[in-house]
Amino acid sequence: MRSYSIGRAARLLGVSPDTVRRWADAGRLPTRRDEAGKRLIAGEDLAAFAGALAAEAAAAGPERGVPYTSARNAFPGIITAVTLGDVAAQVEIQAGPHRLVSLLTREAVEELGLAVGMEAVARVKATSVHIDRT
Repeated sequence: MRSYSIGRAARLLGVSPDTVRRWADAGRLPTRRDEAGKRLIAGEDLAAFAGALAAEAAAAGPERGVPYTSARNAFPGIITAVTLGDVAAQVEIQAGPHRLVSLLTREAVEELGLAVGMEAVARVKATSVHIDRT
């Protein structure tokens, strides 16, 4: 079974290594130590924890800023670029290590008031998703 370092787990969860350490210290995320004394998280434990975090966020609902939606792939981030054309627009969001680019109407960008530096959530709903093993 694959194990993850605190830093790698933090990148996968989209939080800081300190946050992962606090979760581990509080007993929310099981860890073990390797021969060098570094903490490792079993892949199955990390997957279960990531699912539990997502369920907690979903249970919080709209009152915590999480809208009800059928799109399950949400990437909160910061808008890094907005390019406006006559009819269409392009919006780039940096969500952790992920750069997402969306093409939408200029009208939608203006109605939402999207601008560089704003927080936004990119929601992806696709009929085809490809998965690469790393």
